[in-house]
Amino acid sequence: MAVVRATVSGRRAAGRRALLHLGAAGTLATAALAIAAPAFARDAKKKADEEISPPEDLMREHAVLDRVMLIYENGLRRANQGEDIDPAVFVQSATIVRDFIHDYHEKSEEDLIFPQFKKAGRMIELVNVLLVQHGAGRKLTERILAAAPQARTREPREKMGRDIQAFITMYRPHEARESTDLFPTLRQLVTSDELEEIGDEMEKRERQKFGADGFETMAKKVAEVEKVIGLYDIDVFTPKS
Repeated sequence: MAVVRATVSGRRAAGRRALLHLGAAGTLATAALAIAAPAFARDAKKKADEEISPPEDLMREHAVLDRVMLIYENGLRRANQGEDIDPAVFVQSATIVRDFIHDYHEKSEEDLIFPQFKKAGRMIELVNVLLVQHGAGRKLTERILAAAPQARTREPREKMGRDIQAFITMYRPHEARESTDLFPTLRQLVTSDELEEIGDEMEKRERQKFGADGFETMAKKVAEVEKVIGLYDIDVFTPKS
């Protein structure tokens, strides 16, 4: 009996030690989670801070178009003054417009933004004009792309120059009206959940077409062309007197 009691007592002691061990491990795990929690919270907050709304996203895409139009203007002016401008400057710029502006940015507007205004009966006349201008812009870009490889030759350059000027003349007021009138009004027409759904769909399309960092990739492509033509350093636009 003494042997049995000793065995049972030993087992109980071992059980208590195991429980104490598990308790200590649990305490350590809880402490580790408590330490890690703020890090998770920081990451979540950082992600939330990095997210931008569809109107903001569309307006920063307008900035890409602004930079391309600046390349168009400067490249064309300098070529007409006799400077040897590599035709690739115009080809690459027009390719960015076709792929990023026409095939992605404007398609997002046509599929996700404009229908909200038509459904609400708001700014219908403006939306219809914007749609017509999208079609006109695509035709101009097709012609610019066709003429751009021969930009060193006077006749093709002059033809391309007319289309570039028509493109800029149309798109400056086009994007200004979208940024100041259309996009801010979108928030009045949809709920916060619907706005988030629009943003998610835009992000999905961007990833599918350009990869995980689509906007950043296109902005870098614009910067590469700017460096070729000497426009990347914006100090060149600062008045010197």
